[in-house]
Amino acid sequence: MATNNATAAPVCPAPMKAASNGAFQNENPLDFALPLLIVQIILVVTFTRILAFILRPLRQPRVIAEIIGGILLGPSVLGRNEEFLNKIFPKRGMTVLDTLANIGLLYFLFLVGLELDIRAIRRTGKNALVIAAAGISLPFVLGIGTSFVLRSTINKGVNQIAFLVFMGVALSITAFPVLARILAELKLLTTDVGRIAMSAAAVNDVVAWVLLALAIALTGSNNSPLVSVWVLLCGAAFILFAIFVLKPILAFMARRSPEGEPVKELYICITLSLVLAAGFVTDTIGIHALFGAFVVGIIVPKDGPFAGVLIEKIEDLVSGLFLPLYFVSSGLKTNVATIKGAQSWGLLVLVIFNACLGKIVGTVGLSMLFKVPFMEALTLGFLMNTKGLVELIVLNIGKDRKVLTDQSFAILVLMALFTTFITTPIVMAIYKPGRKGEPYKHRRIQRKDLDTELRILACFHSTRNIPTLINLIESSRGIRKRGHLCVYAMHLMELSERSSAISMIHKARKNGLPFWNKKREDQDQMVIAFEAYQQLSSVTVRPMTAISALNSIHEDICTSADRKRVALIVMPFHKHQRLDGSMESLGHSFNLVNQRILRHAPCSVGILVDRGLGGTTQVVASEVSYSVVVPFFGGQDDREALAYGMRMAEHPGIKLTALKFTPKPGMSLDPKADVGAETDMDKEILSEFINLSKNNETVRHEEKTMGSKEDIIAALRSMSKASLFLVGRMSPTMPLAEKSTDCPELGLVGSYLASSDFSTTSSILVVQQYDPSTNALEKLQYDIDSNEVSNAAEAGVV
Repeated sequence: MATNNATAAPVCPAPMKAASNGAFQNENPLDFALPLLIVQIILVVTFTRILAFILRPLRQPRVIAEIIGGILLGPSVLGRNEEFLNKIFPKRGMTVLDTLANIGLLYFLFLVGLELDIRAIRRTGKNALVIAAAGISLPFVLGIGTSFVLRSTINKGVNQIAFLVFMGVALSITAFPVLARILAELKLLTTDVGRIAMSAAAVNDVVAWVLLALAIALTGSNNSPLVSVWVLLCGAAFILFAIFVLKPILAFMARRSPEGEPVKELYICITLSLVLAAGFVTDTIGIHALFGAFVVGIIVPKDGPFAGVLIEKIEDLVSGLFLPLYFVSSGLKTNVATIKGAQSWGLLVLVIFNACLGKIVGTVGLSMLFKVPFMEALTLGFLMNTKGLVELIVLNIGKDRKVLTDQSFAILVLMALFTTFITTPIVMAIYKPGRKGEPYKHRRIQRKDLDTELRILACFHSTRNIPTLINLIESSRGIRKRGHLCVYAMHLMELSERSSAISMIHKARKNGLPFWNKKREDQDQMVIAFEAYQQLSSVTVRPMTAISALNSIHEDICTSADRKRVALIVMPFHKHQRLDGSMESLGHSFNLVNQRILRHAPCSVGILVDRGLGGTTQVVASEVSYSVVVPFFGGQDDREALAYGMRMAEHPGIKLTALKFTPKPGMSLDPKADVGAETDMDKEILSEFINLSKNNETVRHEEKTMGSKEDIIAALRSMSKASLFLVGRMSPTMPLAEKSTDCPELGLVGSYLASSDFSTTSSILVVQQYDPSTNALEKLQYDIDSNEVSNAAEAGVV
């Protein structure tokens, strides 16, 4: 009988070997750990990326796609097929998958700690602090109330105190990284709502981790309260050790890593090893390895390049490959099929209702006490209701510690998914901040009142464009006392799904889309270059930062131009010149940005082809010596280019030449152009230019009679030594380049001048004049504004 019992006992499957001998040896690779893990990673990454692409039109953060992907691959949908589940996610292979997922999670939490600046939390205003407290307290209380209902129905027999705390934490969390991306996506970062939400979410994040540590300390196989006390005391001792021992070590390494020099590989290795060591210590204490990694991330010095290099080294591998595994690991534990019957669905509705009610009512109530308008307060409530990865971590720890059953776990995962999913569409529907600026008249360089201030928005992607931009600004400043030049220097930064995007968002909150901050602690080196120029000149330079996805960054640029009452937006061309003179593209996305700016800009636009105007360094005013050429064929864009050239001609170091192209009698340079319609305006500005040339030796006017394309090319080539060409985008002329251009934003003349066949030393600014007639409402407003300003001037109103 004993023998029969021994025979009937279940036998544990043998552990998986690492690698197979190959299919030719009659071995299935999926029966071995390494090939199985490779298949799992490829499947998970591909599946979640496809979902992210599908959800992109809904402007959902990628974490939504990863949570949904995990659930779909688990027993809720695809995992209902037993063969699929046993082949791809067999139980004996889950240890390897879970271990790798948790290693990825460990380093991701280290990255989250790197992004969280405790100094910024200390500087958080009273309003944000109180709103954060309300956004935690009321949901926590409702979470405790909900826990009594769940414990009496589907969560019987679990540790009561631990379950209370877990439910309170689950309902009160706000996902700081997810919220930051939603705000950036909706362009709310620099609004009052965005600033309060970011500050409150950062406070919420830290408090949530403290509460989670408390919840973990209260769980475990030993029910003695003394054990929980020891866990908390040891956790506090570890934090003190990190602050007083680890922080000075990290600070020493950060100091030995100055700007402009590579960070030593040894320092990177030591820091990444410290993350693992800290994880081991906190796991030994009993408060999960993730806490150790998070604490190390927080204490890493944020100044200098050290933190940035750490992020750069690990973020793509961790966020791209390892982190999605954690969502699948979580999805494999989530079985939506366990939610069945009226009671279960009723409990799901109750949990979602309480989660939303607590966050929204708590946040709205306190916000309105601080006189925040109702719609802004309501928006803030929905934003603070965002959940994400931290929520899943809390739920998974609760599941592993036997505090949550399969059914309660599935309910809480769906709650997190639902509350985050609804955030973006609801905020877009209820909150529409006024982004348009006040109407203004001077949207062009060409104007009747030359003594008015000229405002330019100069955009740049990297340090490569800065010397030429500064030299262009120096050439544009003129000499009029009243005609002052004000330049907004905007650093364009692409918002990606990378963790480092959050660090960029912190910079955006300091420098801002529509505002700037003169008291920056961590100054952008690119901004410093413009500020140094401002000290040496009479030009007002105001640094700005725009952080957005490339497909929508034109909205930030156009909005800023409108709010700052700008007359000209200068955009860098999407190609830069290599050492051999050929042009290399930075990417088609940058090309599309420029095309969108040309379509939607509220003022004139210039596309700058940078070939080193003035060399690779800034030229001081006394040493400026540039020759500027304006090919003039006629039309509004050419008039704008000539008006800009006439402004430049005021600088003593500028020699300006205008080439007036006139077709031979009976010929037209562009048969499609309606030349006669604008002849009077062309004659008027040419007359002004000729008068200027009579009084200024550095200004020349040349007439060129043209009969063919070759004549135009010959005339332009005779000026190929010029420093800068100012060209109208839609000049009424014939195509000059041999091949059709892939750069319509440069126009016919600009495309030829930008080709390496023409010159490798002449920079080109292709100008498009603002045309209000493209929009009937804008034209009406432009005419009204012009009349109002003219009437005010006649009445002597300043």
